Amino acid sequence: MDYKKTNAPTNTITRDMMDLCSDTGNVYETVSIIGKRANQIAVEIKGDLSKKLQEFASYTDNMEEVFENREQIEISRYYEKLPKPDLIAAQEYLEGKVYYRNPSKEKDKLQ
Repeated sequence: MDYKKTNAPTNTITRDMMDLCSDTGNVYETVSIIGKRANQIAVEIKGDLSKKLQEFASYTDNMEEVFENREQIEISRYYEKLPKPDLIAAQEYLEGKVYYRNPSKEKDKLQ
């Protein structure tokens, strides 16, 4: 996923929960859906950051020597400036990009 192309805000926004939960009809279910998607996004971002920073890892035994790499600092700054995972997840939910299902509701429909 390219996080640079997301149109999620970088600051917290106050949202009307009744509008947000119009799809599910339940505020708690909506918050749960957004929370689970935010966890998935956070794991993805952490994995990407780890991979990029792994390239700069130096395996020396001397703990006194700490080398600061310019590219490493720039990568860290980029990831710090990204919108937080919960804001990205909320934006995806509002745009209808999140797939979710509730097995208990599906079971009720079958009966």
